[in-house]
Parts: sequence; C-alpha cells; structure tokens
Amino acid sequence: MTQPDAIRHLLNAVAQGEVSPDRALDKLKYLTYEPVDDFAHIDHHRALRTGFPEVIWGLGKTPDQIAQIMEAMRHKASVVMATRIERAVYEQLSEQVLGLRYYPIARICTLHPEPNSQDSTPAYPGLISILSAGTSDLPVAEEAAVTAELCGFQVKRLWDVGVAGIHRLLSQRDAIADADVLIVVAGMEGALPSVVAGLADCPVIAVPTSIGYGASFNMLNSCAAGVGVVNIDNGFGAAMLAGKILRTAERLSKKSDDFAN
Repeated sequence: MTQPDAIRHLLNAVAQGEVSPDRALDKLKYLTYEPVDDFAHIDHHRALRTGFPEVIWGLGKTPDQIAQIMEAMRHKASVVMATRIERAVYEQLSEQVLGLRYYPIARICTLHPEPNSQDSTPAYPGLISILSAGTSDLPVAEEAAVTAELCGFQVKRLWDVGVAGIHRLLSQRDAIADADVLIVVAGMEGALPSVVAGLADCPVIAVPTSIGYGASFNMLNSCAAGVGVVNIDNGFGAAMLAGKILRTAERLSKKSDDFAN
C-alpha cells in the first residue's frame, strides 16, 4: 500500500467511526517520509512526533545534495535549517536555493525568516540564556543560540564570562536568575558549568568545546547537581534539549490548569 493509499484508508476509517481521531493522529506521526533522489529520506512528520522538524547535517553532504533536501522541505517544514555549513558551501548553495539566509558564526543556513528579535513574540514561553566562557567558544554558543531562536524560543546571550575572570560571571547573576534553562558553553575543563549550577535554580546544560591548551574529557560527565552534559561542540543538541525542557514545562502547566478546572 502506498503512502497516499494508507492515508486515504485511515481517513475513511475515521469517517466511518472505526478509528478515533486521536488514534489516527498517532498513526500519522509515523507514516510519511519523502525520498530525495537516491541519497535521502526526509522525515516530514518529525515535528509532529517530537515538536521540532528535521534538520540537515551539512558536513559530509555535497552542496547539491543539501540544496535538493532544502527545496524538498521548503513548503513542508516550519523551518528549513542546515548546520555546519562553511562559507564556501553557503556561497554555492546561495546560487541554487532562493531566499537562503546564512549565520556565519553559527555556520547555519536557513530558509526561515530572521530569528526572534526583542520586539517579536516567541512561539513558546520561557527564556533560554546561553553563556560562553570565552570568545573562542562563540561558534558553538552561536549555534545553540541561532538554533533555539529559529525554533521559536527567546534567547539571551552572555558572552565571555568564563571563570578566569570570575567577576565577569558574577556581574550576570540577575540574568542567570531570570533564565528558565541555561546553556553553558566552555572549554573542556568544566569549571564554568559547575559554578553556574551553584548559582542557578533551573536546569543547566553544559556544552564542552574543543578549545584550550591540552585536552581533558572530564567534562563529558558532571557531578554538579542539576547539570546535564551534551557531546563536545554540540551547540545544536543543547538547544534542542533546552527547547524540549521548556515545551515539557508548558505541557505540564496546561495539564495542571486542566486538572484544576
């Protein structure tokens, strides 16, 4: 049975009362994908299942492959986004994909409009504040910031507040207290996330970066209370986790309101 036939069969079952609308929605979450040439299968229903659309990983793909995938997603996803796109690749993509926007520090290409500005209303409640230890951590921190903004969240940037100058961090105590989720991007020593966790009452997501003299993998786990750690340089993953935390909090709030009523 083809996908259109399967959808038609399911809708007929709903119309005849054989399947409930809620059950049909559950089935649709896992039903459809779209092949692109012979190298990709786009998961158009990922946002329906997980809350966020599929995102294109740019490394290892040719500009032509990325362009074809973006065009296939253009009218079917709330945001079309490709990560780890170097400027040379963007310049090739811009010749093939109309309306492409590039964030050079984050290395992200998108067909979405500008991320939320201070004057716009975010799609979801809550504030994600992102701290970077030093300027060298900015590519990973900006990847997290742009990803979160493109997905509809309000973001506050607190750059260059590493523990080497602890007064810089302590001057941001009010901003840390205002956050609903904190993403802390720092070299692999791991000091900054631990210190921030001692100041904050919200979840802290630590992102170790491949920055600094030598290498230490101790920060790939943490014993600081309330800290979760994503993989090295994974600003995108940190933003996705922060978004899921806020969306879960919103869902729980709605359930609490329904229960009270």
